[in-house]
Amino acid sequence: MRQEAYTGMRTSRWVLPVVLSLLMATPRVQAQTHTAPQAALDAAVRQHVASADEQRAAILRVLERSEVKSVAGTAGIDLRTVAGAVATLDAADLAAIAAQALQVDQALAGGQSRVVISTTTIIIALLVVILIIVAVD
Repeated sequence: MRQEAYTGMRTSRWVLPVVLSLLMATPRVQAQTHTAPQAALDAAVRQHVASADEQRAAILRVLERSEVKSVAGTAGIDLRTVAGAVATLDAADLAAIAAQALQVDQALAGGQSRVVISTTTIIIALLVVILIIVAVD
């Protein structure tokens, strides 16, 4: 009986420090949880919205160019439908199409009056991609 009491005490000697260590570590783990302040979250959302607005504006600027209107008319694409579809693009599609619109804008920059075949191809691809994305959604 005496040996059983000794074994029970020995077990409680190592269980007690383990339990106390766990209890002391638990508040520290909870305290290490980080959350961003609301102001930082608001700023990130504002920046994302501003970026999306800039991308949409860039696409719409390209759609307003006379060269793009001419190519769209020749291809039988209604630019009003395309322009309306720009508002429905999600972030990934918007970024990809804005990059294409930037290419078209750069190709037509400087008052070039003629549209070369590669630019025409980019314009048609841009318009078709917008229409396909809207049709799929």
